[in-house]
Formats: sequence, structure tokens, C-alpha cells
Amino acid sequence: MSSADHPTGTCPEGADTGLLAPGAVDSAVEAATGDAAYVRALLDAEAALTRAQAAVGLVPAAAAEAVTAAARDTGRFDARDLAVRARSGGNPVIPLVAALTSAVAGRDTAAAAYVHRGATSQDILDTATMLVCARALDAVLGDLDDTAATLGRLAAGHRDTPMAGRTLTQHAVPTTFGLKAAGWRALVLAARDRLAAVRSTLPAQLGGAAGTLAAFHAFAEADGRAPGSGPGTDLGTRLLAAYAAQTRLAEPVLPWHTLRTPVADLAGALAHTAGALGKIAADVLTLSRTEIAELAEGSGGGSSAMPHKSNPVRATLITAAARQVPALAGVLYGALAAEDERPAGAWHAEWQPLRDALRLVGGAARDAAELTAGLRVRPERMRANLTATGGLIVAERLAAVLGAHLGRDTARRLLTEVARRAAAEGTGLDAVLDRVLRDRHPATAEAFPAARLRELTDPTAYTGSAGALVDRALRRPGPRPAAPEPQENA
Repeated sequence: MSSADHPTGTCPEGADTGLLAPGAVDSAVEAATGDAAYVRALLDAEAALTRAQAAVGLVPAAAAEAVTAAARDTGRFDARDLAVRARSGGNPVIPLVAALTSAVAGRDTAAAAYVHRGATSQDILDTATMLVCARALDAVLGDLDDTAATLGRLAAGHRDTPMAGRTLTQHAVPTTFGLKAAGWRALVLAARDRLAAVRSTLPAQLGGAAGTLAAFHAFAEADGRAPGSGPGTDLGTRLLAAYAAQTRLAEPVLPWHTLRTPVADLAGALAHTAGALGKIAADVLTLSRTEIAELAEGSGGGSSAMPHKSNPVRATLITAAARQVPALAGVLYGALAAEDERPAGAWHAEWQPLRDALRLVGGAARDAAELTAGLRVRPERMRANLTATGGLIVAERLAAVLGAHLGRDTARRLLTEVARRAAAEGTGLDAVLDRVLRDRHPATAEAFPAARLRELTDPTAYTGSAGALVDRALRRPGPRPAAPEPQENA
């Protein structure tokens, strides 16, 4: 829904324009999952069903053409009207079928009898949902590709840029920004892999009233079109294959009315993606704090009260999505416990949480691409923060080196004392250690003159295998081109 649909002052009561969803609004996924997009997908699913039946000889070709032509005329189908009429039957397919049948009758009276023939509402809504998901995921995958590519460049460019590693909010040991960016990239690539795998297996749904496809057999018998016997001649399975081909979705082994693995798999992949992007956002939020200032968003947001602020808005919105999607995924996982051959309530409970999860992840992926593309890295602040503790950040290194001379326990006790004194005095760790060694361990002090202690307490020289790890991470190929967007079938 665009702003043009509801000019200022004319937005109808009850309309959802995305006012409280800035992270999802105006994204490609919001458009791909809107009510108009769902109506389009429902019509695609209905038209594809008639074409599939024509392909296996159940429906005259002329009828399939008439239904497909009527389904293309989306202007005849008002989403709000369908929504209101859906209350009586519990889903929007029932009023849609009535409207589509009327539209087809206006073109070809005989063809109207073949609209929705043999199917149940869940067949159409599940198939339409998979079409909507496929189209939405293509946009998400594109943004994840862009984000991974940007992070690969950041990791390579800052392979050896030292910064403080932090654990439990405190300085731990030095690391590099390249290693952090490589870790972000690994998360994005893992999320992309999961979403791409789910995208490639999104299935069509066709089972009829209770998953047996029996109605199609009944109509075939009534029309004198019953197929022969023998391998590969089962009408239902041939129709299922034809329907999957017409929708360009995967062919399921079984109707999955109450076997909700496709939705659960998608829920898990969406939650993983939200969390992966949330990790990036969490780091950016921490590192862009005024007192740290090692990163900054390229175009931060303003404050209504404080003109000096440039808020990390992209990271904030991504974080908001990461906190919501797992809860939505929980609802979708809960729908796995669906009773009988078609459930009451469990299926219905999926619709809105799935759309919300798609929109949140779609917005987060869009924002992550923008965030990483404009991210400002400040190596000078990273270096300054490394020295904030006067060398304490490399105490681990000193413990290992001095332990070889003094013994591990003695070295650890000595360094604990030296660290406390250095912090209390505001003096560099190397200077305090030099004094203590000369006073208590003169033999060891000879092996560690002041110049050597300065070298050992230089945090930029203690990044271990960070560079090699970055190199190894970047040897993993970036994402392959996204799958082509499914074409409209109606």
C-alpha cells in the first residue's frame, strides 16, 4: 500500500498504513505481501489449477483460457470486500471463488463450472501463500547478497585493523575489525543458505477435502474422462505434478494440509535471518555509542528533542525485528500440532504471523544492506580505545610469557597485583611491571627490559590468527545469483 492510496487526511479508519512498522514499511517485501499481492496470488493459484486440470484432460482448454483471462483482471476483485465477506466462511478463498466464477461466467458461461473444481479452500490459500513467500524471499535474498558482498569488502579492507575485543561488556583481548566483519558475513551467508534452501522447496498444495484428491476422480468419472490403469496413470498424482508445474512451485510428495513442515521450515529460516542481522545491529549499536565511537551509520536519524544527535536508526530497526520474529516463529511452530486431515484454528493462526515475519525480515534485510553500505569505520578510535586501559588488554599475553620464567601461578598473582596498581595509579602497565620485576625478580627483569615490556604490552601486536581467519573466511564464495522471480501465472 503506497501513500498515494491514502492521501493525507483521507486514510480510512482501520486502515494499516505501516505507521507503527517503520522497519518494514516501503520495502519490496511489504509490497509483495500486501493484501493486493495476496489477491493476485490467490487468483494465480485458481488459474493454475484450471490449467493443470486441462493439462491432464479434466477440463476443456477453452475453460482454462477463460479462467486465466478472468483472473488477470485484478481490478474486479476488491481485497477489503473479500476480507469482510470472508468472515462468514472463515477464509478469503470462499468469496474469491464466487467473484471469480462470476467474472468467468461473463466471458464464457460454460467455463464458469470449472472454477475451483475439486479443490478445497486450503489448497488455494496454501498455494497462494507459497507464491507470496517465494516472491518475498527473492527480494530478501537480493538484499542479503548485497550485504554479504559489502561485508566481504569490509573484512578484506580491515583485515589487520586492530580493535578491542569485548566480553561481558569489558575489554578482553585485542581483535581486528576485519575479523568482526568476516563473522558478520558468515552469519549473513548462513542465513541466506537457509532461506535459499527453503525458497527452492516451497510446495504447491493440492489435496481436496481431506487430502485424497478424490473429488478429481469423481469429476473425471462423471465426465467420462477416467484414465486407464497402469504405472504412472493415477489421476491425482499426475494432476499434482501438473499443478506444481503451473505454479512453478515444488511438487510435494503428499498434500500437507496438516503436515506443516513447509511453514515451520520457513519460520525457522526467517527467525535465523532476523537473529543474524540482529547480531550485526547489536554490534553497531554498541560500537557507535558516543564514548566508544568506533563505528557510525552513514546517515543516522535525528532526534525530536536533541539537535546534536545522529541516531543509529537502521541498526535500531533491525534490532526491533530481531526481537519480534522469534515470537512469530513460535506461533508458526505451534501450528505443527494440527489435528485430523484439516485443522480448525491451527492453520488460520499462521496467516498473519507469517506475513508479519516476512515483512520484518524483509525490512531488516533492506536496512542491513543500507547500513553496511554506508557504515563509517573509525580505525583511529579503535586504536585509542585499545590503549584506554594502559596495556591491561594484553595481560593474557604477559601471563603466558612471564609464566615461562616465574611459573604460571606466580606470574598470574604478580600480574593481578600489577594490573590493580596500574589502574589505581593511572600508569601504563609496562611501567608498573618494570618496577615490580626489578624490585622482586631482578633475574627476570634482565630478560624483560623496558623496551621489551613496551613491545609485549602493545595491543596492536597481539591479534593472534585474526588475519589468517579473515583470509579463510573470505575463501568461502559469496552468494550465487538469486533464483529468477516467479512469473505471474494468471
